[in-house]
Amino acid sequence: MDPLPWATPPVLRYGAGGPRTDIVCGYLHSTDPLLDPRLAAFSSAFVVRPQGPLASWVRSSIEYALAVTSENAPGGPMATRLPALVAGEVLRVHIATAPAGQHGWVAAVRDPVLGPAMAALHGAPERKWTVADLASEAAASRSLLDARFREVLGLSPIRYQAGWRMRRADELLGTTELDVADIAYRVGYESEEAFSRAFKRHRGVAPSLWRLGQRTGRSDAG
Repeated sequence: MDPLPWATPPVLRYGAGGPRTDIVCGYLHSTDPLLDPRLAAFSSAFVVRPQGPLASWVRSSIEYALAVTSENAPGGPMATRLPALVAGEVLRVHIATAPAGQHGWVAAVRDPVLGPAMAALHGAPERKWTVADLASEAAASRSLLDARFREVLGLSPIRYQAGWRMRRADELLGTTELDVADIAYRVGYESEEAFSRAFKRHRGVAPSLWRLGQRTGRSDAG
């Protein structure tokens, strides 16, 4: 295919004979922590088969997006929001129907042991959680909780907590005007210095520089 940008969507023709198959490809960028590849919330590929009204809505949304794109028609805000809406519904169906026994974040939040512990961590990242505290939230033993974290997520509970704090810090730095000291407290650090050291290990730069880079990027994109 020709490199971007395209005046019209390219069409690839492959094979011959048999029924026609149409494949629509798209790209959606998001800074949501759930879509951070390091979290491994979703597998690299999965299949979702919407049913009933949802299937009709997904099909009509894709057809509308294609029509607006191919005709260079002014689709307005809805044309740009549609990909996010479709992706959100597809992910929702995937989470609701993913088979039990899988590994990764989706399996973890549905796990009867991990789910309550993770909800506690997410709800109060500033709290100094111990494995015993989390085991109490999950009504499980410490050994069982630790084993489930390692089996399903590949992390100990405390390492998961540290990672989630950093993802929460990313969000606060990128979307709020809170100063670094306030963010440090909100994600469980007693001092700005300790938080800055941890964040630099996480992102490779100090929190203030990372925030500046995020804002510069948004300004350039606009």
